[in-house]
This record gives sequence, C-alpha cells and structure tokens, in this order.
Amino acid sequence: MPPAPRDRLVVSDPARVRALAHPVRLDLLALLDERGRATATECAQALGETVANCSFHLRTLAKAGFIEPDAAQGREKPWRPVAKERTLEPDDADPASTRALTEVAALAMLREVERVRTFLDTHPVRPPGWHDTITVNTSAFWATADEMRALVLEIRHLTDRFDGRAADPSTRPEGARLGRLFATVNPDDLSDLLDGAAPAPRPDPSAAPDPR
Repeated sequence: MPPAPRDRLVVSDPARVRALAHPVRLDLLALLDERGRATATECAQALGETVANCSFHLRTLAKAGFIEPDAAQGREKPWRPVAKERTLEPDDADPASTRALTEVAALAMLREVERVRTFLDTHPVRPPGWHDTITVNTSAFWATADEMRALVLEIRHLTDRFDGRAADPSTRPEGARLGRLFATVNPDDLSDLLDGAAPAPRPDPSAAPDPR
C-alpha cells in the first residue's frame, strides 16, 4: 500500500503552480479531495467529462506532484491527493512564481464567485431549516502583519472539525449536506512598504458604513 498522504504540500515552482490553471484540473483535484481516491472513469462520471480527458488532466496533476497513484483497483488505476492540504506560496526571488500564483488564484476566485452566484440564482427559496446557513460577508479591519497572519491560519483550520466526513459517509450526522467555504484575507495596499516609504495615512473605516 502507498504511504498515507502527507499533511501539507507547499508549492512555489511556477511550472507546478500553472498545472492548476485549468478548470478541469481544479475540478479533479476538488473531487479527489472530497472522495479521497477515484479512477479516471469515476472522475469522468462525476464531472461529465470523457475518460480520456480526465486521464490526461490526472496525469498532468500527477506530473506536477499534486496527486499520485493509489493501490490498484482491478484493471483501473485510482488516483489520490499527495497531501491533505495544499499551500501555494510565491517565491519572492522568482517573479514567474508570483505571476503563476496570481493566475491560479484569479481562476479559483472567479470560479467560486460564479458558483455562489449560480447557487443564489437557482435557490431563491431556502428549504425549511436552512434559512440562516448562507452568507456573503465582507469587512474591513486594521491589523498588523502578525495579526493578519494569525487570521489566515484561523480561517485555514475552520473546517478541521469536519475532517473524515468526505471519505467516510458513516461519520456524517443525519441531514448533513456538502458545504463550501470561500474566504480571502489580504492587506488593502502594500505598495508604500515595497517602495521603502513610510506607510501613508489611510481613511478610518469606522467613519464609513459597516460593509457587512
């Protein structure tokens, strides 16, 4: 049996990062994250793609080091994520790394925004008991780099309490549905720090209406 997936994979290499800049590959990776393992045939059935197309993109993800073969399943070859968690980190010494990460992040955000918009359009009426389970929230706040870094880590682990439920349906409470979390944290502007100048004064957000 292959060794258990590592806890976290950190990727900065621009060629590997760009391997994610394709909607089918993002879908495949999300599906493998959810199921734990799947064959190209199972992926094709779940995504409405051809087996040949899924096989090609799965091999591309494997070449980039995001997935790997799992134990054989008859004549089919299942794939699984290399790690339980992935982090794309730009290499400040390599501008290509930052450009690749920006490309993938933009694609991922656009897809999530479209997913949320589609959900809201197709669910104008909420089922009983699910009225307070949906939110689109924005907020502005003042924080140091350390405080913002801590917030990023907090958000990263918000869903840890649900670990294991995707791979083992028996662990899901009655009535559980697949949920999605989409969150971003970013400083408003860092250009003055990059230029070596003192931070410029900025408007007080408390003076404006709460964007939430």
